[in-house]
Amino acid sequence: MSDQGKTDPSEAPHDKRGLTRSALEARQGRIILRKRWQRVVFIAGLVGIPVVGVALTWLAAA
Repeated sequence: MSDQGKTDPSEAPHDKRGLTRSALEARQGRIILRKRWQRVVFIAGLVGIPVVGVALTWLAAA
């Protein structure tokens, strides 16, 4: 049995140039949170990072 007709996607030839974007286009990042649960998780993550930091600092001092 021959596997010559089957190709692994990870072995596909790649274009070394890739996608070209100007510096202005590359800096135009936008966070798109369409659903309510996505917004809640995002905000919880932003709030949770400093809360965990304060908690760890408080626990280390105790």
